[in-house]
Amino acid sequence: MTILLYQMDSYLREFDAEVVAQDAAQNGIVLDRSAFYPGGGGQLPDIGMISFGQTDYAVSRVKRGNAHIIDGELPPVGARVRGKLNWERRYKIMRTHTAMHILCGVIWRDYQASVTGGNMDVLSGRMDFEFERLAPEVVVEIEKKINLEVDAARAVKVEILPREAAFQIPDLIRTKINLLPESIQEVRTVEIVGLDLQADGGTHVDNTREVGAIKIAKYKSKGGINKRLYVELED
Repeated sequence: MTILLYQMDSYLREFDAEVVAQDAAQNGIVLDRSAFYPGGGGQLPDIGMISFGQTDYAVSRVKRGNAHIIDGELPPVGARVRGKLNWERRYKIMRTHTAMHILCGVIWRDYQASVTGGNMDVLSGRMDFEFERLAPEVVVEIEKKINLEVDAARAVKVEILPREAAFQIPDLIRTKINLLPESIQEVRTVEIVGLDLQADGGTHVDNTREVGAIKIAKYKSKGGINKRLYVELED
């Protein structure tokens, strides 16, 4: 099983690892440890570079099961390699993911609206909520509130808890449907101290101030009580 280095250190940019398996069908390698996020929960997979000897291989994506898809001949099992993330891209995604949690936290705290879906890109994303009605003045109000939370410089903390302990936390699952299968016995939580606490597997910044200004670019109804907000961050 690959040790997921990003789970407790989202700022790790480079790492050493050993190739433990090849995936010839996809031209991928599985490593014993990795800082590459494989994607999921609406967050994009990381890209970057893996070096073996004097050769650098571009990592085009990482798939579930932690197969690192590379360009070129696969290093052999047992090879020692060095991974290097595309850090500029990763950091922007971290800022975006934390921005989405700020949005989610404010809307849950002040409007008790559940999340029904969401997705992220680099410095932009969208999130769906259960709102009976979402007036323009409420959208303006939400934008002001989320930027106040950015300016509050709230710490962002990560913990990994036993499943039983994690599910004692009220409102840990913010999505309308619990997406955590019974097979998951340890639950990773991300807390924006004083604002939001929920189960999450992705990468985040350490402080809300790092997110920068958040703009609600547009919003629309997706039918019934489902309302979608689009957010954008400054480069």
